[in-house]
Amino acid sequence: MSHDYSIELASMPSLLSLYRKILLSRKPGWDQQPLPNINVQVSNIHLSDKKIQQYADVCQFGFDGKVLPPTFLYVLAFRLHASIFTHKAITFPLLGMIHLKNSISLYRPINADETFDVQCELTSSQTTDAGLEFELVSKVYVGQELVWEALSTYLYRIESKGRRARPPRASDMTWEDVQTWALPEDLGRKYAKASGDYNLIHLHPIVSKRFGFERVLAHGMWSKARSLAALMQFIGERPFKVDVEFKLPVFMPSEVTFAFESMENGKRFEMRDIKGRRPHLLGNMTYLD
Repeated sequence: MSHDYSIELASMPSLLSLYRKILLSRKPGWDQQPLPNINVQVSNIHLSDKKIQQYADVCQFGFDGKVLPPTFLYVLAFRLHASIFTHKAITFPLLGMIHLKNSISLYRPINADETFDVQCELTSSQTTDAGLEFELVSKVYVGQELVWEALSTYLYRIESKGRRARPPRASDMTWEDVQTWALPEDLGRKYAKASGDYNLIHLHPIVSKRFGFERVLAHGMWSKARSLAALMQFIGERPFKVDVEFKLPVFMPSEVTFAFESMENGKRFEMRDIKGRRPHLLGNMTYLD
């Protein structure tokens, strides 16, 4: 039987301390029960210009000292995600979980000097052929105004003796005007320093090899942020929504390719491997006005 939990934090938690808790805890695994509803919130959050600039630099956003990069508030939201993942009611470990999809809605340009209230809620879960899939809804308010919202879909994989899933294929979008991006070996460390996300699978090959990967993996939300940064010239101050699906992992060091095309009310975009054949990320940006 699942229960509901509501938690109000006095301050934004440190991801370093949460990851320490994750590494030291011994969670038995999913108990085959529906996940509870868990709501975590924290109020009166102020941001550091230095951290914003670090984030903007590593993700290639232009930061004028005033308007936040649209994905920056996910840095705050993810700290509340980690608080939920370490809750006693969650019986499976965070390490090895997969971020499947992410949607962010920006309702207006947000200034760096505003004061924020952040809420995150584990709202639903379902079993699939791959494992346990669940969603977290994050909301950021300035006063009573909802200014930013995100939906993150995660997967806790359960080993199955069934047929292996086929590798994902790139879409049929026109692959023209392609950009090539070089991802250095230290990209994971730079993004971790800017975002506070020190998940070791993105930092150390010993940990990534434990999960079957030869090299360290780029953060999925770096891939989304870097892709969105390439589209900001078309967005300006308009409200918009950006949806992505994370496909094949991005290893570091490596080179990836990126391209986009126009659709009725926005842009369609992809990040692929250097040959432009295998997808790392599929996305759509749509205007909300």
